[in-house]
Amino acid sequence: MKTYIVKRVLSAVPLLVCISFLCFVFINMIPSDPAEVALRVRQTPIISEEAIEQVREELGLNDPYLVRYGRWVMDCLRLDFGVSYTNPSRTVLGEIERCLPATAVLAFTSLVFVILLSLPIGFFCAVYKNSWFDRVVRGIVFMTTAMPAYWIGLLLIWFISIKLDLLPTSGNGGWKHLILPSFTVSLTYISTYIRLIRNNMLENMKEDYVLYANVRGLRRRSILVRHILKNSLHTCIVAIGMSIPQLMAGTIVVENVFAWPGLGKLCINSIFNRDYPVIQTYVLLIGTLFVVFNLLFDIIQCIADPRLRREVS
Repeated sequence: MKTYIVKRVLSAVPLLVCISFLCFVFINMIPSDPAEVALRVRQTPIISEEAIEQVREELGLNDPYLVRYGRWVMDCLRLDFGVSYTNPSRTVLGEIERCLPATAVLAFTSLVFVILLSLPIGFFCAVYKNSWFDRVVRGIVFMTTAMPAYWIGLLLIWFISIKLDLLPTSGNGGWKHLILPSFTVSLTYISTYIRLIRNNMLENMKEDYVLYANVRGLRRRSILVRHILKNSLHTCIVAIGMSIPQLMAGTIVVENVFAWPGLGKLCINSIFNRDYPVIQTYVLLIGTLFVVFNLLFDIIQCIADPRLRREVS
């Protein structure tokens, strides 16, 4: 087991290196000159060639490509992501730290919605297969999966906030402001996990151990909950782990719809302002989260599933 964990951790290192390199390459492929962008953001009245060259030297843009990449990686390892072009008095790390808590709260609340809604609904859809409840839920799941998050958010604002006047339309002023954006982010994942839990339970109902449990005279509730549902959730562990960074990355549109002051809003503002250090750090952060959570929940699944423990031992 220890050998498997060490191998998985070591295999994540080259993947992180590839993510950092691609992030650096793609940002540097943008046709705009970062030095000129920095001067425009600083509202320099006259942008001359001498001023551009001076800023390029200041930002280290005249150095060789790999030298700049190596310097950037070493700075990232020291949590030095540079200075924001929009506001040179603020560091990129400071901007991330300022916006990360709001996004983390939004993602965590969305995850709570996903677990609390998808688990019982998927369970009852499998238990009452092809009933009116199952058919209605599958129809709703099909519609919500096809609808983009920003459209769902706008519909919720129009109906819940404007028509019914139950919740605020935007901002971050308390728990009421959190309900609509978190539900909007979670809705697609709720639909996905309802299908996943339902299909896994239907497959497990065909297994021999269910037949043996019925022959032994175990109660139906015990068979469904302690055996079928428990075995069906093993395959959901990695999917849930990957959903956490997806929830944080998926807030980028929803945060702008609901004016939520998180990383997504910071990223969109940085794109409009061509604040390259912030964009670069955001992409690197999201990529790192995907690798770390995938690694973490792979190990958790291996620990939780005896069959996988036997395979890796």
